[in-house]
Amino acid sequence: MANSTIPAQVQQSMSNPIMLASLIDNPIMHRIHSTHAPDGCSRHFHLKPLLRFTENILQNALSTTTNTPQEEAQAQLNASLEDYDNYDDFLKPYLAQIIKRTAGKLSSVYDQSAQTATIEVFETLSSFKWETKVVVALAAFSVIYGKFWLVAQPSPTNLLTKSIAILEQLPDMLGVKEPWKPKFKPPTDLIKAILEVAKCIVEFSELPLQYMNLDGRGMPTAAAHIPIAVYWTIYGMAICTKQTMCLPGMGQEDVDAIMADWNQWSLEHKLTQIHNYLKAQLAVCRQHIRERREIETYELIEDLLKTPQIDNMKILKVLIRPKDEQQLPLFDGSNKKRAKLEVLWKRNVLLLISELEVPDQEFSIVEKMYQESRQNPTREESQYEVVWIPVVDGSNQWNENKDRHFETQKAQMKWYSVFHPSLLETAAIKYIKKVWGFNKKPMLVALDPLGRVVNNNTIHMINIWGPTVAFPFHKSREEGLWKEASWDFELLAAPIHPLIIDWITEGKYICLFGGEDIQWIRDFCMLAKAVGRAAGIKLEMLYVGKSNPREKILKNNISIALENLSYVLPSLNVVWLFWARLESMWHSKVQHGETAERDPITQEIMSMLSFDGGNHGWAVFGRGWGEMSQMTKAKGDTILECLAEYQMWKDEVETKGFVAALNDYLIHQLQTPHHCNRLVLPDTTGRTPDRVPCADCGRPMEKYIRYRCCTD
Repeated sequence: MANSTIPAQVQQSMSNPIMLASLIDNPIMHRIHSTHAPDGCSRHFHLKPLLRFTENILQNALSTTTNTPQEEAQAQLNASLEDYDNYDDFLKPYLAQIIKRTAGKLSSVYDQSAQTATIEVFETLSSFKWETKVVVALAAFSVIYGKFWLVAQPSPTNLLTKSIAILEQLPDMLGVKEPWKPKFKPPTDLIKAILEVAKCIVEFSELPLQYMNLDGRGMPTAAAHIPIAVYWTIYGMAICTKQTMCLPGMGQEDVDAIMADWNQWSLEHKLTQIHNYLKAQLAVCRQHIRERREIETYELIEDLLKTPQIDNMKILKVLIRPKDEQQLPLFDGSNKKRAKLEVLWKRNVLLLISELEVPDQEFSIVEKMYQESRQNPTREESQYEVVWIPVVDGSNQWNENKDRHFETQKAQMKWYSVFHPSLLETAAIKYIKKVWGFNKKPMLVALDPLGRVVNNNTIHMINIWGPTVAFPFHKSREEGLWKEASWDFELLAAPIHPLIIDWITEGKYICLFGGEDIQWIRDFCMLAKAVGRAAGIKLEMLYVGKSNPREKILKNNISIALENLSYVLPSLNVVWLFWARLESMWHSKVQHGETAERDPITQEIMSMLSFDGGNHGWAVFGRGWGEMSQMTKAKGDTILECLAEYQMWKDEVETKGFVAALNDYLIHQLQTPHHCNRLVLPDTTGRTPDRVPCADCGRPMEKYIRYRCCTD
């Protein structure tokens, strides 16, 4: 057998992938490049079906010398055969001729060196691109190798192949597979390495070149080494072909010798190095492409939202991008079926943006809103759709647990959802966070029928006024509602308890109070009721707890109801809603540029929120609505002291009225310059102002970062 050696310069270069560039000036590579004259024909070949088909032929043949079950290999081959056979390619007859000629050149290695046969293969494939050369050569090699094992491992019932094996004097031991597996491991490993390099080369050819530049990141570097990789891959095929063709007529000792001869080349190791190098460069290229595409998509989103559109389809399709035209990217919660984006065509759309799980409170708000709209579908205020957009951190790998949470949450929704979070563009998630201000807490972004963003977060409008009044959710609508609003009990609490409006209409005095200390609550309720009776007023009281209602608030509700101290809210979700509405009022005001210094309602909102920042009780008294509204408020110890000293200001009640007299006594007799207000503002939008004035004295409040984990 003729011995083909790898040149020393090549071996040294291949031992270090960084030295691959030195091979470009190698005389062998100059010869290979001189044969390369692509004429454009190869661009018409569909390489992937041919590569899959060829790979499965080789895998089926390799199953003879590996532990791969024959049935599994056969099934894969049948699938790829059907795939390739069904592929309509008018060049298949021409390709068959090229494969036949290439197989002939590879087979000539029996009479000459592997290097010479390799160069002849390149001359035969001179008109093809590099990736086409390697796939066609691999197809030719699969024919040679497949034919050999077809005869070497005949079926017991196939006398024809058995007869040919006898005529070609294939070693008898091939009929007994197990003892021969170790002997065939080197060529088997080499063929696997050849396959991996070939697949990597084809993957490079499929990269979108419009995203690659000459900054040295991956593609330019790898492109220079693709011809080297193609050369060594085809050279490996020539070596395998020579070994295979030498087997017929050999005895066991000859076979042992030829198989042992593989070790002197270590060609499989060198191809593995090439594969690892190209794979690393491929990863760099793909990352670069992802970054370029993300920038391109982000800029497209910006342009689409700045440019007038004829409908909302373009912006929705760039936010939620199906992988192909046939894919249905939405899930319709009403019928539990997938749906096209076109179901949202020219509709008002509310994008419910959240993390993988929507908190129960926000979920119940959207659920109630959506159910009301479906009960009266013909109303103008019901002409909108809701789409859940689950924002998943791309740095964390998707797993079964996340998938289970997502599917459970999606199944609970009656409105539309993205079918899977992977359909959201990375650039869209970046835009949602950076421009729309998403920061973990759920938000509702409103798009009008033309795809314009009319409100970055309409959840505040809906919390404050409800969806019917808030529709069509424009910021101008929100601004108009604030202009009509007054600080009274209708704005503060009407949506949270059905009796509030009745109390206002009947001219009753109302007291809202909160805190956690049940003893303070008992003392306050008893004293407030006694003062109300003494003043001869009709006083209704309602306990609203704290913004983070837990078991302690639930126990307080039970105690208050059993002791008949006052009214309580029907559930902890409604307690949460009272404080969520106050927070929404504050965010809404901030979004419209209002401050406590120049807007009285903003100042009152901040005062209420500061009550929740402490651990003590507080109370608000008032009566009436609109311009006739009267309200006053104080912290726990102050309001208790004021009520206890009722005899000091009772005469003022007859002339000024109860609320005014209470307010005057609080301001002139009990107010001191000493106070400590804490204002806790959840950073729900990423737009919390740096400067917040104190609700009592107007001085800038110190800013602290607070972390809370409250489980009661």
